[in-house]
Amino acid sequence: MKTKLLFCIALLGLGLSGAALYGHCEIPCGIYTDDMRIKMIEEHCKTIEKSMAQITALSKQPAQSAANQLVRWVHNKEHHAGEIQHIVTQYFMTQRVKPADPGDKKAYAAYVKKLTTLHGMLISAMKCKQTTDPANVEKLRAGLKEFSKLYFVK
Repeated sequence: MKTKLLFCIALLGLGLSGAALYGHCEIPCGIYTDDMRIKMIEEHCKTIEKSMAQITALSKQPAQSAANQLVRWVHNKEHHAGEIQHIVTQYFMTQRVKPADPGDKKAYAAYVKKLTTLHGMLISAMKCKQTTDPANVEKLRAGLKEFSKLYFVK
């Protein structure tokens, strides 16, 4: 009896303490704000860039005075890179970029180019997590610009 009660309390605790899940649902609601997602990625890039600059500056200070702030900026940089990865995979790759028939050469080539560009953005976001090299943010921005051209074709 006590074991069952403890198990139920543990499950309840896990359920109540779970991290909140954000993002667009995967049901066919038809509510999409693609341009907003692009703006969000741009904002995440700015935040990553600022985080990298702060990490670089704080790394030159004595360890004791900068340690807490350094940890915060590293976490911030990695969080925003992860947000970009989430938008790219869960929003664009999962829901918005539609597969094309391989028989339709032009449509299929456009589909592959979009996926390739998004994959490049994922790699750049990963490298932003791993380094403080601003060149990775620039690659991410270039990928976003390229994807926007491909995606918002009229």
